[in-house]
Amino acid sequence: MLGLLKKAKTVPRWIILFIDLLIAAGSFSAAYLLTKHPANYNHLFTSHFWLFFSLYVAAAMALHLAMQIHTGLIRFTNSQDMMRIFTAVFICNILFGVICLCFFAKHINPADVAILLLFTFSVQSSAMVLLRSAVRSVYFYIKFNSSANKKSVLIYGTNHQSILLKQALEGARSGNFYVAGFIDVNSHKINKYIEQRRVYPLSVLGEVQKRYNIKKVIIADSKLDDNTRQLLIDTCLQAGVKLSKVPPSDEWLETEGFTRQIKDLKIEDLLSREPIVIDTTKISAELRGKRVLITGAAGSIGSEIVRQVLGYEPAMVALCDQAESPLHEVQIELMAKHPQAVMHFFIADVRNFKRMRTVFKEVRPEIIFHAAAYKHVPMMEGNAAEAVITNIVGTKNIADLAVYFDADKFVMISTDKAVNPTNIMGASKRIAEIYIQSLNDAITHSYEHLSLVDDYRSNATSTANTRFITTRFGNVLGSNGSVIPLFKAQIKKGGPVTVTHPDITRYFMTIPEAVQLVLEAGATDKGGEIFVFDMGEPVRIADMANKMIKLAGFTPGTDIQINYTGLRPGEKLYEELLNKEEMTQPTHHEKIKIARVRMYDYKDVVDDVEELISLAQKEDDMAIVKKMKAIVPEYLSNNSAYQKLDDKADINFN
Repeated sequence: MLGLLKKAKTVPRWIILFIDLLIAAGSFSAAYLLTKHPANYNHLFTSHFWLFFSLYVAAAMALHLAMQIHTGLIRFTNSQDMMRIFTAVFICNILFGVICLCFFAKHINPADVAILLLFTFSVQSSAMVLLRSAVRSVYFYIKFNSSANKKSVLIYGTNHQSILLKQALEGARSGNFYVAGFIDVNSHKINKYIEQRRVYPLSVLGEVQKRYNIKKVIIADSKLDDNTRQLLIDTCLQAGVKLSKVPPSDEWLETEGFTRQIKDLKIEDLLSREPIVIDTTKISAELRGKRVLITGAAGSIGSEIVRQVLGYEPAMVALCDQAESPLHEVQIELMAKHPQAVMHFFIADVRNFKRMRTVFKEVRPEIIFHAAAYKHVPMMEGNAAEAVITNIVGTKNIADLAVYFDADKFVMISTDKAVNPTNIMGASKRIAEIYIQSLNDAITHSYEHLSLVDDYRSNATSTANTRFITTRFGNVLGSNGSVIPLFKAQIKKGGPVTVTHPDITRYFMTIPEAVQLVLEAGATDKGGEIFVFDMGEPVRIADMANKMIKLAGFTPGTDIQINYTGLRPGEKLYEELLNKEEMTQPTHHEKIKIARVRMYDYKDVVDDVEELISLAQKEDDMAIVKKMKAIVPEYLSNNSAYQKLDDKADINFN
């Protein structure tokens, strides 16, 4: 029994029922003997005894099963459970008495039956209650006294909230707290006991702290006046005890309206597949002892790249981002977690070539992960020039500098929206892909047409060997601006949850999955590839919204509505990972494929990009998009003002 109590194992219901029936049988037998003649045990062997004994046990079993007395967990027996026991035993005795008077009236004395049942009720109910109380007491004694690692705490207040808090702490699964008692100011309950715990005056907090090694005082009283609160704070400071506050119990589970907090959920729960797992051996060999530069290091993907790269013991990691506050937050986090790591933090914009050249000159990176980009489709649809300058020119700057400073590898983070793009963001990423692929091809085969920057021309030698790699994947669950934070906020407010279209689907990955695959792809020994990740089947956004609402404890359509707002500019219903002209080939990892795409001449690409830069500087959005469509013929606008440019007659491919 002690072993079961220590392990908090649940005793099977049939055992509890069997014990209760043994108590019923023993109580009836004892009472029958006492009402007949205490010294004459022959009464127990008469046919009348066995008849009445069988009837009583049968009645007891029927009442126990009907009222489910045996189904409660004994160690959590409370006053309501005890009342149910008394009620069941009382009804059982009444039922037995009625049966006896109806069928055996000629053979029994009603007074004897009454005395018999009174004794039986008293003995049986008392024994059942005492058993449960004893088990409960032993359980909590073992639980709260068997470990020396428990934190002793005091609860401030003696009201109902304080009692509920004590019960919650004692019933916590972790069992890390021991409630040593209550503490209060000028209460008539001081030096009395509540649930076997003493109520101490605040004035003796120091003594109680030494006696029980109190770590914390928890405030359960939400109506403290300012003077009492200040007195409590000062006393705790003097005693060296921490002070915590819990919300009122009616806020623990707010069930009225839509004020309930959304439950914490695992992002993996929203994927209809198993998480992707990779072998990190090759990544470790690739990154250990290397100088690594990450652009966009304050973003969702960039910051996760930094976290994972630091786990492979690089010689140094340089974090670059133009967003000061987010980069500062990442800096605080990483310096606390990796105090021994060599890290440099740069506020720099990838669009500023001179500033980035300064960063490269200081860092001399061997491996570059380029995650800096504008990614929001509707936002870029109205800011074409910014999309070009950041996603294309920014990528060109970092790629050119990678060659100039003879970096070993350049890994670009791209998107599935670059396949058959229907928006400016996707087209800008596709052009960035085209640029680094053509640059990789030019480096591999010839330097004749390289015209990167003036500094590069004087530095270009046959020893330059930078390898350029593109990684292309879909939406990332939980990243900044993704639907997960949006839906979460909408559910918390009580809805509605907004979805653009009932049938819209997207490919999804978790942030750690995406970064692991980026690192795995970056460990390739070749260059020029576009790596495509197998993300399973596309997910309907409406299904994801429904699942999140349910995970939050609500009913879709009843508690929280889903509103469909229509496709936004540049959006399409279905994303693609490869266009129809592309093929894939397998790699060493079943979840990573290599896309075979059309190759472009580096000189032609440079001319096109320089023309785009000129148009972007003039901020002529229509001309910019027209040129992008010329570079990427499969770029057909959707739900956008630029759809009129899709008339082939209007597009100049020269």
